[in-house]
Amino acid sequence: MRLRLVLLLAASLAVATPGAQAPAAAQAPTLVATKAVAPAGLDAFVERVRATFDVPGISVAIVKDNEVVTARGYGVRKLSDAPAVDAGTLFAIASNSKVFTAAALGLLVEEGKIAWDAPVITYLPWFRMSDPFVTSEMTIRDLLVHRSGLGLGAGDLLWWPPSTYTRREIAERLRHIPLATSFRSAYAYDNVLYLVAGEVIEAVSGLSWEEFIRTRILSRVGMKASSPRFDATANGGNVASPHARIDERVRPVNPFASDNTNPAGGILSNATDMAAWMRVLLNRGQLADGSRLFSDRTWREISTLVTPMPNPDPPAELAPLKSFVSGYALGLNVREYRGRLVLTHTGGLPGFVSRVFMMPDLGLGVSVLTNQESGEAFNAIAYFVADAYLGAPSTDWVAAYNAVRARGLANVAAAELKSAQARVASSKPSLPLARYAGTYTDAWYGDVLIEESGGRLTMRFSKTPALTGTMEHWQHDTFVVRWTDRELRADAFVTFALKPEGSIEQAKMEAVSPSTDFSFDFQDLLLRPRMLR
Repeated sequence: MRLRLVLLLAASLAVATPGAQAPAAAQAPTLVATKAVAPAGLDAFVERVRATFDVPGISVAIVKDNEVVTARGYGVRKLSDAPAVDAGTLFAIASNSKVFTAAALGLLVEEGKIAWDAPVITYLPWFRMSDPFVTSEMTIRDLLVHRSGLGLGAGDLLWWPPSTYTRREIAERLRHIPLATSFRSAYAYDNVLYLVAGEVIEAVSGLSWEEFIRTRILSRVGMKASSPRFDATANGGNVASPHARIDERVRPVNPFASDNTNPAGGILSNATDMAAWMRVLLNRGQLADGSRLFSDRTWREISTLVTPMPNPDPPAELAPLKSFVSGYALGLNVREYRGRLVLTHTGGLPGFVSRVFMMPDLGLGVSVLTNQESGEAFNAIAYFVADAYLGAPSTDWVAAYNAVRARGLANVAAAELKSAQARVASSKPSLPLARYAGTYTDAWYGDVLIEESGGRLTMRFSKTPALTGTMEHWQHDTFVVRWTDRELRADAFVTFALKPEGSIEQAKMEAVSPSTDFSFDFQDLLLRPRMLR
């Protein structure tokens, strides 16, 4: 999820061939314990990553040939605070939680309680998409593979930033979100359908998603410190604090304060527990004691490519990342690196980003958890470790990612400057400010209030307390809403369209900066006046 630059970079490195499959996913050998050692220079490399990309704390776990090679922390839990990150320090793993949801559904399939290709409405009769055909055809598998027809991040404003909607209410409001593409025709990453998957788990098992994950997966794997609730960050203890770059300075930010997103990204974990989880995945569902968490058949379902993803070439600095297979399985990305199958995923919430990177035929798993929003950091470490075990030619991943980051930041600055230069600053609004005030409503989000007081307009999203800000005139009938909470980094244009007689017909929104996280899906709103002053 956070930030758009991180996610666009990750997407730019995912290479897909339409219809490509991943045959190696079902052919990884049984892992045999050997004496593996950590890559030479790992500690120095991680510290270089921390310094270059301004990351306060990093948690690294490496599994090789069924053995935990390393599980340790680097740096500090919080800037200006003494406690160091260690193997037990908890971080938000964000969307790396998605494969846990997939595994939970797999367990229910094994018990005969659901089927991968059965319609969702079999288990949630109230579930609706905006298209009746999609409603009837959407399967359990479809919930996990980002091919529903929804646009990128569509509906995320129902829970991001934290809203007062319940998880059930969010799922029910999907029926009002128009589809951006035809069903199963294109990849577009979403989170809300994983919330629906959580509702399926609860309806079928009688347990909340959190309780199911805790008792049926975390406890059995031995992930003793991990929590299925993101709001556990507020409980203190050995937990990293989130950080982000605000106004050119990395500083602590407020943790995400909602459990609504847990099935899509709510798990907290640490190096020790992530090592245990990767061992289970690399062993295709087998636990340390020889029993099984899930069957080999379930593993094949989880790890087999379903939805092809876009396939651009990587930037020149990252040429070794060129891949000929890239797509989405069930909670995992499938691609290749230097001719080897890779199962991977990234995760991001405010102040936390992470990556899990596994090469099954090499018996290798790498988990990198961080408490700062730098995708460059987790990528550099993952590929450094992979290259060490592959004996690959040396690549200076820190320098490469730093160059790509600098160019990306320059491109964002250029786009923002171009927008500012196109502004007609001398223009005036068509109406007195008070005429823009009133209650507007969007079919899927609900009410958005615009209030006028003392010659100033204020916007307030009725269900999202953090989305409150002052509206400044930009040009003509376009304003910029600057959110009071500056940690959001998501200021947005608000453009009003008038009817011929001069009354307001509708308002549309879009992010001011291309660096805004895609979960702020302002562009999907169509605000129509319900009651104007």
